[in-house]
Amino acid sequence: MLSRLTRPRAVAVCALPVVALLATAAFAPLPFSLTQPGMTANVLGENQHTPVITIKGAETRTTTGQLRMTTIEATNPDTRVSLGDVLDAWFATDQAVMPRDSVYPSGQSTKEIEQHNTEQMKQSQDAATEAALNYLDLSGKNIKVTLKLADVGGPSAGLLFSLGIVDKLDGDSNGGDLTGGRVIAGTGTIDADGTVGAVGGVSLKTQAAKRDGATVFLVPKDECGDAKAELPKGLRLIPVTTLKGAVSSLVALESGKGSVPSC
Repeated sequence: MLSRLTRPRAVAVCALPVVALLATAAFAPLPFSLTQPGMTANVLGENQHTPVITIKGAETRTTTGQLRMTTIEATNPDTRVSLGDVLDAWFATDQAVMPRDSVYPSGQSTKEIEQHNTEQMKQSQDAATEAALNYLDLSGKNIKVTLKLADVGGPSAGLLFSLGIVDKLDGDSNGGDLTGGRVIAGTGTIDADGTVGAVGGVSLKTQAAKRDGATVFLVPKDECGDAKAELPKGLRLIPVTTLKGAVSSLVALESGKGSVPSC
Protein backbone atom coordinates (compact mmCIF):
# COMPACT_ATOMS: atom_id res chain seq x y z
CA MET A 1 0.00 0.00 0.00
CA LEU A 2 1.35 3.45 -0.94
CA SER A 3 1.07 6.32 1.46
CA ARG A 4 0.27 9.78 0.09
CA LEU A 5 2.73 12.58 0.84
CA THR A 6 1.43 15.88 2.07
CA ARG A 7 1.98 18.78 -0.36
CA PRO A 8 4.83 20.38 1.66
CA ARG A 9 6.61 17.04 1.98
CA ALA A 10 6.13 16.32 -1.73
CA VAL A 11 7.60 19.70 -2.69
CA ALA A 12 10.55 19.12 -0.38
CA VAL A 13 11.25 15.66 -1.80
CA CYS A 14 11.04 16.94 -5.40
CA ALA A 15 13.22 19.93 -4.63
CA LEU A 16 16.11 17.85 -3.33
CA PRO A 17 17.28 16.58 -6.76
CA VAL A 18 16.97 20.08 -8.21
CA VAL A 19 19.06 21.59 -5.43
CA ALA A 20 21.64 18.84 -5.85
CA LEU A 21 21.74 19.41 -9.60
CA LEU A 22 22.21 23.18 -9.18
CA ALA A 23 24.92 22.66 -6.57
CA THR A 24 26.74 20.28 -8.89
CA ALA A 25 26.43 22.67 -11.86
CA ALA A 26 27.74 25.57 -9.79
CA PHE A 27 31.03 23.83 -9.16
CA ALA A 28 31.40 21.47 -12.12
CA PRO A 29 33.70 22.59 -14.98
CA LEU A 30 31.78 23.76 -18.04
CA PRO A 31 32.86 23.62 -21.73
CA PHE A 32 33.33 27.38 -22.01
CA SER A 33 36.16 29.89 -22.17
CA LEU A 34 36.00 33.38 -20.69
CA THR A 35 37.42 36.09 -22.93
CA GLN A 36 38.26 39.77 -22.58
CA PRO A 37 39.96 42.52 -24.63
CA GLY A 38 43.61 41.63 -25.25
CA MET A 39 46.73 43.43 -26.36
CA THR A 40 47.04 45.40 -29.58
CA ALA A 41 50.20 45.98 -31.59
CA ASN A 42 51.13 48.58 -34.19
CA VAL A 43 52.33 46.57 -37.19
CA LEU A 44 54.08 49.67 -38.54
CA GLY A 45 56.25 49.85 -35.43
CA GLU A 46 57.94 47.52 -32.96
CA ASN A 47 56.69 44.77 -30.69
CA GLN A 48 58.95 43.88 -27.76
CA HIS A 49 61.75 46.01 -29.25
CA THR A 50 61.63 44.18 -32.61
CA PRO A 51 60.14 45.62 -35.83
CA VAL A 52 56.93 43.82 -36.70
CA ILE A 53 57.54 44.23 -40.45
CA THR A 54 60.99 44.08 -42.03
CA ILE A 55 61.33 44.38 -45.80
CA LYS A 56 64.46 43.72 -47.85
CA GLY A 57 64.91 44.07 -51.60
CA ALA A 58 62.74 47.17 -52.01
CA GLU A 59 62.75 50.77 -50.82
CA THR A 60 60.43 51.39 -47.88
CA ARG A 61 58.66 54.51 -46.69
CA THR A 62 58.79 56.27 -43.33
CA THR A 63 55.20 56.04 -42.12
CA THR A 64 53.09 58.06 -39.70
CA GLY A 65 50.03 56.97 -37.82
CA GLN A 66 49.43 53.42 -36.63
CA LEU A 67 47.89 50.20 -37.89
CA ARG A 68 47.03 48.20 -34.79
CA MET A 69 46.15 44.52 -34.91
CA THR A 70 43.85 43.47 -32.07
CA THR A 71 43.50 40.36 -29.93
CA ILE A 72 41.36 38.82 -27.24
CA GLU A 73 42.61 37.07 -24.11
CA ALA A 74 41.01 33.77 -23.15
CA THR A 75 41.24 31.55 -20.12
CA ASN A 76 43.82 28.79 -20.53
CA PRO A 77 42.64 25.57 -22.20
CA ASP A 78 42.85 23.68 -18.90
CA THR A 79 41.16 26.35 -16.76
CA ARG A 80 38.07 25.10 -14.92
CA VAL A 81 35.17 27.43 -15.73
CA SER A 82 32.21 27.15 -13.33
CA LEU A 83 28.60 28.27 -13.59
CA GLY A 84 29.39 31.19 -11.31
CA ASP A 85 32.21 32.30 -13.61
CA VAL A 86 29.90 32.12 -16.61
CA LEU A 87 27.16 34.15 -14.90
CA ASP A 88 29.63 36.84 -13.82
CA ALA A 89 31.03 37.16 -17.33
CA TRP A 90 27.60 37.05 -18.95
CA PHE A 91 26.60 40.36 -17.38
CA ALA A 92 29.97 42.09 -17.89
CA THR A 93 30.40 44.33 -20.95
CA ASP A 94 34.16 43.76 -21.06
CA GLN A 95 33.96 39.96 -20.98
CA ALA A 96 32.36 37.30 -23.14
CA VAL A 97 31.52 33.63 -22.76
CA MET A 98 32.50 31.53 -25.75
CA PRO A 99 32.29 27.77 -26.37
CA ARG A 100 35.70 26.33 -25.60
CA ASP A 101 35.80 24.57 -28.97
CA SER A 102 35.42 27.93 -30.75
CA VAL A 103 38.54 29.22 -28.99
CA TYR A 104 40.67 26.09 -28.81
CA PRO A 105 40.72 22.95 -30.99
CA SER A 106 38.82 20.15 -29.30
CA GLY A 107 40.66 17.22 -27.76
CA GLN A 108 44.15 18.71 -27.86
CA SER A 109 46.61 19.36 -25.07
CA THR A 110 47.80 22.83 -24.16
CA LYS A 111 51.09 22.20 -25.95
CA GLU A 112 49.31 20.98 -29.09
CA ILE A 113 47.03 24.03 -29.03
CA GLU A 114 50.01 26.40 -28.75
CA GLN A 115 51.65 24.65 -31.69
CA HIS A 116 48.42 24.87 -33.70
CA ASN A 117 48.10 28.62 -33.03
CA THR A 118 51.74 29.19 -33.98
CA GLU A 119 51.24 27.34 -37.26
CA GLN A 120 48.11 29.37 -37.98
CA MET A 121 50.03 32.59 -37.38
CA LYS A 122 52.82 31.48 -39.74
CA GLN A 123 50.32 30.58 -42.47
CA SER A 124 48.57 33.93 -41.92
CA GLN A 125 51.86 35.81 -42.27
CA ASP A 126 52.72 34.01 -45.50
CA ALA A 127 49.25 34.70 -46.95
CA ALA A 128 49.41 38.35 -45.83
CA THR A 129 52.76 38.85 -47.53
CA GLU A 130 51.58 37.22 -50.75
CA ALA A 131 48.34 39.21 -50.75
CA ALA A 132 50.17 42.52 -50.28
CA LEU A 133 52.76 41.82 -52.98
CA ASN A 134 50.06 40.61 -55.37
CA TYR A 135 48.08 43.79 -54.74
CA LEU A 136 51.17 45.90 -55.53
CA ASP A 137 52.13 43.74 -58.54
CA LEU A 138 55.52 43.02 -56.98
CA SER A 139 57.51 39.81 -57.14
CA GLY A 140 58.13 37.80 -54.01
CA LYS A 141 61.34 36.51 -55.59
CA ASN A 142 63.06 39.89 -55.27
CA ILE A 143 61.45 41.14 -52.07
CA LYS A 144 61.75 39.43 -48.69
CA VAL A 145 59.23 40.31 -46.00
CA THR A 146 59.71 39.18 -42.42
CA LEU A 147 56.86 39.44 -39.92
CA LYS A 148 57.43 39.04 -36.18
CA LEU A 149 54.84 39.34 -33.45
CA ALA A 150 55.69 37.72 -30.14
CA ASP A 151 53.17 35.92 -27.92
CA VAL A 152 50.33 36.04 -30.46
CA GLY A 153 48.83 33.08 -32.28
CA GLY A 154 46.10 32.48 -34.80
CA PRO A 155 45.27 33.99 -38.20
CA SER A 156 43.30 37.12 -37.28
CA ALA A 157 46.13 39.64 -37.85
CA GLY A 158 46.35 38.81 -41.57
CA LEU A 159 44.54 41.90 -42.86
CA LEU A 160 46.59 44.30 -40.73
CA PHE A 161 49.86 42.62 -41.77
CA SER A 162 48.95 43.10 -45.44
CA LEU A 163 47.98 46.73 -44.91
CA GLY A 164 51.24 47.36 -43.06
CA ILE A 165 53.27 45.94 -45.95
CA VAL A 166 51.33 48.03 -48.47
CA ASP A 167 51.79 51.18 -46.37
CA LYS A 168 55.54 50.64 -46.00
CA LEU A 169 56.04 49.99 -49.71
CA ASP A 170 53.48 52.24 -51.38
CA GLY A 171 51.37 54.17 -48.87
CA ASP A 172 48.33 55.63 -50.60
CA SER A 173 50.25 55.49 -53.92
CA ASN A 174 50.41 59.30 -53.99
CA GLY A 175 53.07 59.94 -51.36
CA GLY A 176 50.75 59.83 -48.36
CA ASP A 177 50.11 57.29 -45.64
CA LEU A 178 47.23 54.83 -45.59
CA THR A 179 46.50 55.90 -42.03
CA GLY A 180 46.35 59.63 -42.74
CA GLY A 181 48.20 59.98 -39.44
CA ARG A 182 45.37 58.28 -37.54
CA VAL A 183 45.41 55.28 -35.24
CA ILE A 184 43.63 52.63 -37.30
CA ALA A 185 42.83 49.26 -35.77
CA GLY A 186 41.16 46.17 -37.12
CA THR A 187 40.99 42.44 -37.48
CA GLY A 188 40.39 39.83 -40.16
CA THR A 189 42.01 36.82 -41.74
CA ILE A 190 43.35 37.13 -45.27
CA ASP A 191 43.90 34.76 -48.16
CA ALA A 192 46.66 35.10 -50.74
CA ASP A 193 44.11 36.50 -53.20
CA GLY A 194 43.24 39.30 -50.78
CA THR A 195 39.93 37.95 -49.47
CA VAL A 196 39.21 39.01 -45.89
CA GLY A 197 37.56 36.51 -43.55
CA ALA A 198 35.73 36.59 -40.21
CA VAL A 199 37.54 35.96 -36.93
CA GLY A 200 35.25 36.11 -33.87
CA GLY A 201 35.55 38.11 -30.65
CA VAL A 202 35.07 41.36 -32.56
CA SER A 203 33.10 43.19 -29.84
CA LEU A 204 36.01 42.69 -27.44
CA LYS A 205 38.57 43.73 -30.05
CA THR A 206 36.80 47.04 -30.62
CA GLN A 207 37.16 47.74 -26.91
CA ALA A 208 40.87 46.94 -27.04
CA ALA A 209 41.23 49.22 -30.07
CA LYS A 210 39.50 52.16 -28.38
CA ARG A 211 41.52 51.64 -25.19
CA ASP A 212 44.74 51.94 -27.21
CA GLY A 213 43.78 55.11 -29.04
CA ALA A 214 42.12 53.96 -32.27
CA THR A 215 39.42 56.06 -33.91
CA VAL A 216 38.75 53.73 -36.85
CA PHE A 217 38.21 49.97 -36.84
CA LEU A 218 38.34 47.73 -39.92
CA VAL A 219 35.98 44.79 -39.47
CA PRO A 220 35.11 41.84 -41.73
CA LYS A 221 31.77 42.79 -43.26
CA ASP A 222 30.02 39.65 -42.03
CA GLU A 223 30.81 40.65 -38.44
CA CYS A 224 29.36 44.16 -38.54
CA GLY A 225 26.51 43.14 -36.25
CA ASP A 226 28.85 41.75 -33.60
CA ALA A 227 31.09 44.81 -33.83
CA LYS A 228 28.15 47.18 -33.27
CA ALA A 229 26.90 45.25 -30.22
CA GLU A 230 29.28 46.86 -27.70
CA LEU A 231 30.84 49.54 -29.91
CA PRO A 232 32.77 52.14 -27.88
CA LYS A 233 31.85 55.76 -28.49
CA GLY A 234 34.10 57.57 -30.93
CA LEU A 235 35.16 54.43 -32.82
CA ARG A 236 34.16 54.35 -36.49
CA LEU A 237 33.53 50.98 -38.13
CA ILE A 238 34.56 50.32 -41.72
CA PRO A 239 33.45 46.95 -43.14
CA VAL A 240 35.84 45.18 -45.50
CA THR A 241 35.74 42.08 -47.69
CA THR A 242 39.06 42.39 -49.56
CA LEU A 243 42.48 43.96 -49.16
CA LYS A 244 41.79 46.17 -52.18
CA GLY A 245 38.58 47.39 -50.59
CA ALA A 246 40.32 48.09 -47.30
CA VAL A 247 43.01 50.15 -49.03
CA SER A 248 40.40 52.06 -51.06
CA SER A 249 38.41 52.84 -47.91
CA LEU A 250 41.46 54.17 -46.08
CA VAL A 251 42.51 56.29 -49.08
CA ALA A 252 38.98 57.73 -49.32
CA LEU A 253 38.97 58.41 -45.59
CA GLU A 254 42.32 60.19 -45.83
CA SER A 255 41.58 62.23 -48.94
CA GLY A 256 37.93 62.97 -48.27
CA LYS A 257 37.17 61.85 -51.82
CA GLY A 258 35.04 58.86 -52.62
CA SER A 259 32.73 56.88 -50.37
CA VAL A 260 33.72 55.13 -47.16
CA PRO A 261 31.44 52.18 -46.36
CA SER A 262 29.89 51.80 -42.93
CA CYS A 263 28.23 49.01 -40.98
